Amino acid sequence: MTKQKDNTSLILIGLMLAILMSAMDNTIVTTAMGTIVSQLGDMEQFVWVTSAYMVAVMAGTPIFGKLSDMYGRKRFFIFGIITFLVGSVLCGMAESITQLSIYRAIQGIGGGALMPIAFTIIYDIFPLEKRGKMTGLLGAVFGTSSIFGPLLGAYITDKLGWHWVFLINVPIGLVCLGLIIVFYRESLSRSKQRIDWGGAFTLVASVVCLMFALELGGETYPWGSTVILSLFTGFTVLFIAFLFIETQAEEPIISFNMFKNRLYATSSALALLYGSVFIVATVFIPIYVQGVFGGSATNSGLILMPMMIGSVVGSMLGGFLSTRLSYKMIMMISVICFVSGIFALSTISNETTQSLLTLYSILTGFGVGYSFSVLSMAAVHHFDMRQRGAATSTNSFLRSLGMTLGITIFGIIQRNLVAEEMRQAFGGAGVSAEAFGDMREALSPEKRVQIPPPILEKITAALSSSIAHTFMWALIPAGLAVLVVLLMPNDRISPQGKRKPQSEQSS
Repeated sequence: MTKQKDNTSLILIGLMLAILMSAMDNTIVTTAMGTIVSQLGDMEQFVWVTSAYMVAVMAGTPIFGKLSDMYGRKRFFIFGIITFLVGSVLCGMAESITQLSIYRAIQGIGGGALMPIAFTIIYDIFPLEKRGKMTGLLGAVFGTSSIFGPLLGAYITDKLGWHWVFLINVPIGLVCLGLIIVFYRESLSRSKQRIDWGGAFTLVASVVCLMFALELGGETYPWGSTVILSLFTGFTVLFIAFLFIETQAEEPIISFNMFKNRLYATSSALALLYGSVFIVATVFIPIYVQGVFGGSATNSGLILMPMMIGSVVGSMLGGFLSTRLSYKMIMMISVICFVSGIFALSTISNETTQSLLTLYSILTGFGVGYSFSVLSMAAVHHFDMRQRGAATSTNSFLRSLGMTLGITIFGIIQRNLVAEEMRQAFGGAGVSAEAFGDMREALSPEKRVQIPPPILEKITAALSSSIAHTFMWALIPAGLAVLVVLLMPNDRISPQGKRKPQSEQSS
């Protein structure tokens, strides 16, 4: 157990800053991408800027989690902060899309260490009865920064330039680094263990193949092309190899024995499902607002504020309730609100009022907020210090994987839906969605005023209908989340700080 004297509040601030940077950089670049491409060129390669970061984060998360169990949290957390800051500075100085993509990968390597180790340190330094409140705070920061990222990215790009989207991390990261170096002390017993290099390599390679297959398929290359089929084949072969290696390794990167614990297995599955649905709301609500209500990208991002507030309240409430209710009961409240919010969003149209959309956003944010704090606590409930890093990192990895799959799959669904809606609306006139280029660009304030009202009405109707139907498709993983919650055991933290019950111990 770590010994921290009276410095826990300063350590907590450092951990919150680390999560702020890591979570925000998942989304902050999205609204700045148009400006970046216009200045650096290579429109066809811009997808690598986002993909490089997400691939590095996803691949590094379980690896760093395991390494922190083996050799201690502090050294890898500091490594993550420094690497993230170096990548941020390089991104701010990039002169081409290729350079920016490479630097984003460096940044992502650091980001992969920050999130899981930050949560794991919380479980190390705080007693069981206090973890709920502390995890609720960290979960609130994660939810806030994930949602606030696009809005902040648009504002910084407009006022300071896209370089500062990355450089803003430097002062935050330096404060974080100083707090952790000076005040965080750990005393973790370590034993000589063999690193699972085979598992690490096959995991990273399989994630890379899957990510690029999903990112490039249907746009850069047809789904049936040799490139995409080869990437999917590579993912399948490498992932099967990963599964085989993990069953044979003495110290696997991801221990499948942990999934024998029902609480851990269900909380991990929920992280995947929640991530896949949550990202849909954060991406498509601003597009809907910009396209249907009008306004700039920055103004449309403000509509996410109610969702952000709802997620903060949900995350903190989930943490506070963790000593009073079982994880299952808390997640039941969460999933009811979450599914209700997504269902409400599936009913939006070009006649939906902004007040009603705000209400739907608050409900959705409130529902997903519980997952930010409760799922990570549930994931480590039955594990000791030697396994917490792996448990937390796997949970974070699955949430990131869910977000990646969600935005890719539902992005494809929405593009196809809006294209079909536009063909139906303008088929007789020989006009299609492609005639207006990027839908968000076509409905920017400058170009919006140039579109004749009858045409604009048809475009907004097509856009709102496609987004509403996309939310309807998102009800599938949201519904699966309800079933998974029902399968959760009734484990909970007792008021005295003891785990209760202990019916399912880890292997």
